[in-house]
Amino acid sequence: MKSNTSEHIGNLGDREAREVLRRNFIGSLAYLAQGAPHVLPITYFYDEESGFLISYSSEGHKIRAMRENPAVALGVYEMDTGARWKSVMVHGSYLELSQIDAKTYLKRFSGGIRKILAARGVDGQAFIQDFSSKARDGQIPLVYCIRIEDWTGKCRHS
Repeated sequence: MKSNTSEHIGNLGDREAREVLRRNFIGSLAYLAQGAPHVLPITYFYDEESGFLISYSSEGHKIRAMRENPAVALGVYEMDTGARWKSVMVHGSYLELSQIDAKTYLKRFSGGIRKILAARGVDGQAFIQDFSSKARDGQIPLVYCIRIEDWTGKCRHS
């Protein structure tokens, strides 16, 4: 018997897409470097107050590429089974933060991640300690945001 899977795939509304971003903290960042697409996982926090996705990184290939071409995308996925999933694709632009803005958003990032982990019954202290140890070792992270321009969401239900 042939199954028509497209019957089960639908669009997420803005509220549902926002929930997927809010519940998660790992996404696939897409950016262009020297004309070639790159995709890699990042830790992010969706800050509803500002409407930004907040993240951090050390200086390197990704940061240099996003400075040169600030157009980026972030894919976030929730999968129960192959028959039940939700995904959100955010399109936006890279915005590098400095000084007090970087400190403010870094605090929102770490507090937000801690809350997400606590809601899952996970102690976020190890994550925060790892992050803090990098700062203590002189590897001050570069804080950046993705200014959300639009998003689309899809879902599949069995």
